[in-house]
Parts: sequence; structure tokens; C-alpha cells
Amino acid sequence: MEGSATEHTAKPAFAWSPRGWPSETAYADPDAEEVWCYTGRFSYFPGETVAFHLSASVPSFTLEITRDGPNPEVVWRQDGVTAGRFESPADAYAQGCGWPAGLRLEIPDDWRPGFYIVTVRAVRGDGELWEREHFFVVKAAPGRRPKAALVLATGTMLAYNDWGGANHYRGLGDDPREDAGSPLSSTQRPIARGMIRKPEGAPREANHLTLPIGGVPRYASYEWARLNGYSRHHGDAFWASYERLFVLWAERTGYELDYLTQHDLHVDETVLDGYRCVIVVGHDEYWSWEMRDAVDRFVDGGGGFARFGGNYQWQVRLSDDLTTQYCYRLPSLDPDTARSPRTATTMWEAKSVGRPGAMTVGLNGLGGVYTRYGVATPRSSGGFTVYRPHHWAFEGTDLYYGDQLGAAPTFLAAFEVDSVEYTFRRGLPYPTFEDGAPETLEILAMTPAVRGEEDRFGGRWPIGGPEEEVYAYNRELGDDLPDYVHEGGMRGAGMIAAFTRGRGEVFNGGSTEWPYALHVGDRFVDRIVRNVLDRFLADTVRDEA
Repeated sequence: MEGSATEHTAKPAFAWSPRGWPSETAYADPDAEEVWCYTGRFSYFPGETVAFHLSASVPSFTLEITRDGPNPEVVWRQDGVTAGRFESPADAYAQGCGWPAGLRLEIPDDWRPGFYIVTVRAVRGDGELWEREHFFVVKAAPGRRPKAALVLATGTMLAYNDWGGANHYRGLGDDPREDAGSPLSSTQRPIARGMIRKPEGAPREANHLTLPIGGVPRYASYEWARLNGYSRHHGDAFWASYERLFVLWAERTGYELDYLTQHDLHVDETVLDGYRCVIVVGHDEYWSWEMRDAVDRFVDGGGGFARFGGNYQWQVRLSDDLTTQYCYRLPSLDPDTARSPRTATTMWEAKSVGRPGAMTVGLNGLGGVYTRYGVATPRSSGGFTVYRPHHWAFEGTDLYYGDQLGAAPTFLAAFEVDSVEYTFRRGLPYPTFEDGAPETLEILAMTPAVRGEEDRFGGRWPIGGPEEEVYAYNRELGDDLPDYVHEGGMRGAGMIAAFTRGRGEVFNGGSTEWPYALHVGDRFVDRIVRNVLDRFLADTVRDEA
């Protein structure tokens, strides 16, 4: 029996791609009573006008705008809104819906910076309530900006948003063993259900269950989504799973934030000038070259970059009008590679790109990836092992060498993590500096991870991130990947790290689960995040750097 359990009889199916589970689209049922909405842009200043692009098959509906946070505040509402029923192209995921603007609103000067949820609501003929959500961000007016800015990971949201039928991962075809995604993702469409709002307690991608001997992989997030009518990607990206949990903590704790999106960084490399601390949280897997330029400029100029996130892996490009995101995964598939190899939409660690993520944030995506996800380290502690307890980030935590930080039931080291190549000397981890790691990088804590999940089930059970997919990318990229990627097999790590560069400083939490750890009240995590923010916000930090 032991031998048969490890023999591969078939390629495993992807856990999120069972047959018969289509992505949400408008009017899949021609007789359905529905309302849909998207905004023309993701972010606005007070005084600018938001365009709401609407499509409805009900006589009228309500459009409500709520500033989300610890005490959600309805700031605008209009009943009796009407809109025509507009169809969507079959590839709306790539080219957008093309619906006209059915309503416009000038943002009042007194609306605070924040994340604003747009809810369209109608009561169907059978009495059932229909609701769907979109969003926009209000940015602080120039001259009234707080010291800290939260940058929302809109690049990762676009990568996973499967509304309309597909995303960068899947949707083209119906073979659960052969995921085929769209290299184009449009901003001009609704957002997958669950990315903006979902019930408290919805399962996360991280696996909080310990696998028994002989157990099979489980993915509670996908199971819950299919049962309750949410996108399978609700836990992969964006506000409801990540940024919102951080904002709830930050506003209750008294930190004042401005709000930006990655798209704001893309169009203006000076957009971060004037802030003392810039924050990214959760799952920020996708960045453009220009977005990174903005962060590098900020840090070199004396800023503090606080990253409580994980999985820094893919380069994307944006169209000139910012309505389309491109990610072809392989340079050979990207039509722009010949013109500009360095901006090919592939892994940052590709030699042809020449800009490992560690050069900006200190850690790389390929060095880490999965832990406590499916059968990726399914019985690990869920925490980081502390190696440098006397670092300033750990001040006041009473952590000791070898302690577990954020272990179960917090699960700080879970889902997706980042790392650099490392070695140990006399009980302490050090970067090898072969992968873009900054020369001042200190590794504070670590956890084991794998780059792909091992199939011990002969293809009989679906797997979330099968190692065969990783090996396929390795073969396709070949010599364009550094030797350490090929030599390391599936072995990775997760790290918490910090470094200085120029006049600035970076703290990298190296895991997607920092917002959740704050949300469940982990006191050690709470103190570390306060230490980072307070240091970066202090008026004297830049003089010390």
C-alpha cells in the first residue's frame, strides 16, 4: 500500500478548478434579475467625479456607498436608480464590459481618505435580496495627507478577479488538470464576489487543520465558496481577506492612514513623496516595474517601507490608460519581450528581467511560496522560529531565541511566504547574497515552505499548487532561471527580515497572514507591527538612517 500511495497514475487536478463550477458572469440565466456595477477608476481625490458603469435587469435598485472600517459609515445612498440591461463580451475578463456610465458623483470635500464600498441592491420578484459590490479609494487631498499611506494590492486583485469567466490563472477551458488563464485582465468589469465583502469567519486559504496520517488535502476556502455562491478566489486577494483586517486594527489603534492603489504608484513615481511610512499588507504578488520604481525612490529618499505581506513574484505591465493588466508568465509568450526583455511579464528572478524582488523588498517569491496550505507543510507549527530576538522589531515582545512567533492558532506563517537563499553559521541564518538580497539584510525569523505541493495520491485528489506545475515553469524558463532555483527543488522557506538602503529602511514580514494575525489579537504580532510603524513614523528616523 505504501508504494501505491506514492505512484503517480495521473496528473492531479487543480483544487480550484472542478468541472461544472463556472465563474460569475452577468445574466448567465437570461431570466435572472440582477444588478452589476464597476467604477471607471480605482482611486479619486475629493472634488473628482466617480463614474458608475451599471447594468440591470430589474426596474430599479439602490446604490449605496459606505466608507468601510471598524464603524462602517454610509456616506451616500440613492434609491430608485435605473439602468439598461447591457450584455458583456464573451471575453469581458480581458477587454472589459463596455457598459456606459449610468451615474456620476462628485466626491465631496469632507469625505475622509479610505476604502469606499459601492453596493448595488435590489429585491427580486420572489422576495430574495440581490447585492453585489465594487469599490473606489478616496485619497487625501494634497496638503492634508497623513504621515502613513496604505497601498492596496490592486495588481493581485486583477490577477485573481475571475468575474466574466477567467483571470490570469484559469477559466479558458474546462479541464481541471490543465488550467489555462488569460494574460489580459481588465479593470472595466465587476469584481469577484467575496473580494470586497464576505461574512466574518469565511475560511482563509491557509490550512488551519492538521493533517492526520494518511490524510488527503482539503481546501476549506474553495469548499465554502462553492457551497455559498462566492468566487473560488475570494481568499486569494484584496480587501475582504487582507487590507480590511489591517485597517480595522490600525484605525482602532489610532493610526491615521492615507489610501493609495498600486495603480497610483504605476503612473507617478513621486506619489509617495511626503509620506514617512508606506504600508503594504496581505497578498501583493503582482507588481509593475514602475510601481517598484516608486517604492525604491521612496526608500532611497529616507522613507520607511513596511510590508506585512507575502508572495512577491510576478512582473506585470499596464496599458497606457490603466484599464488592462498583462501577465503572460513566460517571456516566450509575451509579445513585448523582444522590444524590452527586462519588462517581460514573468518572474522577477528571471535572468532576462534582472530585478529580483529582494532588491526592493528584501525577499523573493520563488524562495518561499507555500506553507500550511493543502499538503504544503501540513503539520508545521504555523509560526516563525525566532533567531534574532534582540532586533528592534521585537522590542517589548519578550521573545527568546527559538521561540515560535504566530504559531497555531494564529497561523502567521501560512498560505504564501517569501525568502532569500540562506546559510547558517553558529546557529544564525545569513543571506548568501546570490539572489539580489541587500547587503544589509538581517533574517529575523524563519519557517519551512515548499514551492509546490507533493502529490502522494496518484492524481486521485485535487491539489491547490501541485509541484508538477512548478517543474513545468522551471522547464519552460530553463537557463533564464538562476541555478539556485533549479537546484533547490521544491524546498523553500518563509522569512521575516529587515534592511536599510540609502536613507531609508524596509521591514518585510514575508507572509500573507499578518492582517489575520492582527485581527485575531495575537499580542506578539500586535507589538511587532506597532514597533515597525512607530519607528517609521517617528520624526527622527531619517536622521538615524
